[in-house]
Amino acid sequence: CYWQLKTITDLPIDFRYHVIPDACVNVLFDQNDSSISAITALDTKAKTLNLGKKFHFVGIQLLPGVWRGPSDEIKKDLVDKSYTGKIPLLDYNLQLKGLEFYQQQVVFSEIIRSLLQFDLIAPNKVMMMILHNLSAINSVQEMAIATTLSTRQLQRIIKESTGLSPHDFLKVLRIQRSFQNNYLDYYFDQSHFIHSFRKIVGYTPNKYKEKFNV
Repeated sequence: CYWQLKTITDLPIDFRYHVIPDACVNVLFDQNDSSISAITALDTKAKTLNLGKKFHFVGIQLLPGVWRGPSDEIKKDLVDKSYTGKIPLLDYNLQLKGLEFYQQQVVFSEIIRSLLQFDLIAPNKVMMMILHNLSAINSVQEMAIATTLSTRQLQRIIKESTGLSPHDFLKVLRIQRSFQNNYLDYYFDQSHFIHSFRKIVGYTPNKYKEKFNV
């Protein structure tokens, strides 16, 4: 998907953005500083990023396993330094500069086509099989069955595709799905859900709801 995160006016205090891992990779562009772009992703724990009082970021979110570029391109923390990698992200950022978000989406589509052409992204059939069958998957073994792979093959593919172990990948996906559906669809009981939620998100479900009003 294509996304935008921006302030309309300067904020009275710094905005702290609590990011929850989702196993996705993002292509990020800072519209207030054309030198700042990045490929970003989180591991298995949430992070709070201080975005300051004024910010304007846009980007492309890729499904898990779609990124096939160098793993050392992926940044895990706040992106606040000039991009020095080999992908022409700075050229893309200049193309995006000054455009309305609906106009930027045309450029995003061109970027996607370019990344496909240079084999930096590609559809990942194994990941799609996991996502489509997630409600019926309760273990790494069941994940292997759903993908018709051995557990060893599955471990290698998921590690190469996401940087996560199959067990950690499953935990992250479950948390994301629990925001959309009944958590008992993905956890054995409430205690199991609370333990996993706190470990990944950094808060208990009740504290998270209270703090972020969701």
